[in-house]
Amino acid sequence: MELTEELTKTLIKESQKAKSFSYSPYSNFAVGAALLTKSGKIYTGCNVENASYGGAICAERTACVKAVSEGEKEFEAIAISSNSKDYIPPCGFCRQFLVEFGTKLKVISTKKNGEYKINVLEELLPDSFGPHSLNI
Repeated sequence: MELTEELTKTLIKESQKAKSFSYSPYSNFAVGAALLTKSGKIYTGCNVENASYGGAICAERTACVKAVSEGEKEFEAIAISSNSKDYIPPCGFCRQFLVEFGTKLKVISTKKNGEYKINVLEELLPDSFGPHSLNI
């Protein structure tokens, strides 16, 4: 599936919409994500914080878990939005989580002003450990 400009903008818009559902009373750092599956479906997620901090989940993992729970395991792209003036990439934990489903995932990091850049997950997590590492 080709990641066109139109599809990229749709994913960004959906990630911004998902951000509005963020539960982030501790950090006040709302994040939204929109994950495109190879079948063409889009799953969204937001960050959900917890008073124990360790129980929090990022927007990217929320979207991924929603997709997997619906039977989707092949992903094409993910857009991530926040209110930051800088690009918002996935955190290290999310990078490791996403690599489970492939290193070719296109990652669309956005700025609050609407600018975006696209990386491939293997650029953000080179020499990753994943299913390919287990030789099973």
